[in-house]
Amino acid sequence: MNFRNSHITKTLLLFASFFLLSHPLLVKGQDSIAPQKSIQAYHTEARVYRHQNKLAQALKALELAASKAEKEDNIKALLDTYHKFALLYLELDNRETTLFYWDRAGVLLKDIEYPYGSAVHRYIDATLLFREENKFQARQKLEEAKALSNDKNLLNNMLLLEADIFSELENYKEAATNYNALLVNSDKDERPYLATQANLGLAKMYYKQEQLDESVKHAEAALKLSKKHQFFRGILEANTFLATLYEDLNDYEKSLTYTKNLTGIKDSLFTIEKLKQEVKTADKIRFQQQTKVINELQTKNEELNQSASRSEITAILASAFLTIISILAVSLFRNNQIKLKTNDLLQTKNKELETARDAAVSAMEAKTNFLSTVTHELRTPLYAVTGLTHLLLEENPSEHQKDHLKSLKFSGDYLLNFINDILQINKIDAAKLEPLNIEFKLKKVLMDVIDSLQQNAKDNDTRIVLDYDDDIPIHLLGDPLKLSQIIMNLVGNALKFTKNGQVDVVAKLKDKQEENLTVYFEVSDNGIGISEEQQKNIFDSFEQGSVQINREYGGTGLGLTIVKSLLGLFESKINLKSTLGEGSTFFFELQLKTDENALEEVPFELTVDDFEFEGLHILIVEDNKINQVITKKMLNKKGITADIANNGHEAIDAATNNRYDAILMDIHMPGISGTEATKRIRKFNKNIPIIALTAISMDDSLEEFYEAGCNAVVTKPFKPEVFYQKIGENVFSSKIGDDA
Repeated sequence: MNFRNSHITKTLLLFASFFLLSHPLLVKGQDSIAPQKSIQAYHTEARVYRHQNKLAQALKALELAASKAEKEDNIKALLDTYHKFALLYLELDNRETTLFYWDRAGVLLKDIEYPYGSAVHRYIDATLLFREENKFQARQKLEEAKALSNDKNLLNNMLLLEADIFSELENYKEAATNYNALLVNSDKDERPYLATQANLGLAKMYYKQEQLDESVKHAEAALKLSKKHQFFRGILEANTFLATLYEDLNDYEKSLTYTKNLTGIKDSLFTIEKLKQEVKTADKIRFQQQTKVINELQTKNEELNQSASRSEITAILASAFLTIISILAVSLFRNNQIKLKTNDLLQTKNKELETARDAAVSAMEAKTNFLSTVTHELRTPLYAVTGLTHLLLEENPSEHQKDHLKSLKFSGDYLLNFINDILQINKIDAAKLEPLNIEFKLKKVLMDVIDSLQQNAKDNDTRIVLDYDDDIPIHLLGDPLKLSQIIMNLVGNALKFTKNGQVDVVAKLKDKQEENLTVYFEVSDNGIGISEEQQKNIFDSFEQGSVQINREYGGTGLGLTIVKSLLGLFESKINLKSTLGEGSTFFFELQLKTDENALEEVPFELTVDDFEFEGLHILIVEDNKINQVITKKMLNKKGITADIANNGHEAIDAATNNRYDAILMDIHMPGISGTEATKRIRKFNKNIPIIALTAISMDDSLEEFYEAGCNAVVTKPFKPEVFYQKIGENVFSSKIGDDA
């Protein structure tokens, strides 16, 4: 129970509660003649008077209901009457007296099992909390009330209060749902009243949303219902609202009409004298109720005074006990008030944090999409640059032209690596990368990385040495692609800062438990090293230690950031030991699984030189004219002829009417995409090799390409040797399969 009344009222109620526990029906009827109506009839009469603003008559009806309930020893009826008193005093905005009756009902609830009474008690509590701006606590109380009773009238009133709370919280969709449900309610007790209040609620809600036409419609409806059923407070509220509303709409004539209506209403129904009389009647009834409690307490005190000394001691002890309880109650009350305010503050702060979080997520998504678009768009012209450079170098240029072309090729490769790094970081930030779990050979992965970097090592007069532990099982399960990216970035970074030295790549089996094993990896060099100060930020994006290092050695500073992020996908961590001028060592551990059921394979790999490309006929599906020319010339260099399809529809027609050894399928095209074109081709040709050529972006998924029916994927711009290798592997493996 929440104690919200004054100190005097609380003390009085505590003493009253003590005696009510043993004798709950203290209050005796005042009337000498027993009421002739039923308690329910008095309740109905009070409700009608309350809606018509005849509060004095409503209070008298409830007083008669309370007297009858006391005489009949009907605790539930008395409890219901106290609740109706509380609701009536809410109409008068008399919070103190509302709490007086609410607390009296609470005392009676302690002695009986009465779900409906408990539900009403929580509904009144929710209303008081809402008026105190404790909206979230009010909703919680309403939820508790709903779980206790399915009384239709009570549920409708709770629905109305919940709508008001939603409207205050600016949750207009939920508020409108509740209000509209009440407009068509079938409540046998308060159908017109609930519809009137729902119309007023909708009018205010639409006014806050600046939907003034809708607001007028519902305010007029509320006024019409109020007049029909003599809901005089509804008449007053609707007229007041409409006067303001039409003034905002610059319809001053109608605004004046409703203002005049207000004057007439106040003169006839809400005069100061009438209000004074209502308040006087209300205070009188409250005074009588409180006097009954005090008189009963005095009677009990007189009985105690006439008792023996033992009884007097008991009374003194009881009084002392009550005093202690009172002090504890005050303390609890204060603590509850602090708790309520703290909870409301927390709810508000949580809402602010959620808003800030949503804004941050939107900003991150915008950044991710922007970078994805930029990197994708850069790849298309870059393909032209690298492709034309390759073709020019193949056409025996003069020596001074070779230097220029090699510089151009270097710049193109550098830009491509930069774009790849940004795309990789972007994918990790957007949580679009997930580790794979496929079979691979660790030693082959490491050897492939080292072989691909041998030219870089030669340029720096540096050796790359692999120290591989043969105890590591040959067949492992994991993600070889991301592991090769990690090792390539670490070795590439070591080579960049090592001249005339050595880079060591180490792989050691640290632990093996059945199929689970831990492998230790290390990449060390004897290059320039990293100072302790620089080590603090070395794994941050675009960090290379210093501006001088950036200018001398180049690079983006993203390699180690990618390593750190990729290892994070495997719940691993990169570590560093380095001494300035002596070299650096990067090391980490990975949890892998061994594939004991894998069969040994005979090592056999074909290189580009092993393939006989002469005489092959290939379909190029590409919408960019420059890319068409470059790709076709690269194929012609190997003796391959080619047809061109400008879009997906042309590709389907060409594949239907002609025989090709393979199809090079661009993915991003106007009309139908390359993925969709591949799916349609696969419906009538299951065997032709289809190689996807794509300037891959954040939204592209390799799995999606393979599911569509692609045999391989080559990202643009590509290295010529990779391009030819993919064509050879897929075309000739397909032919072998056909021959078999």
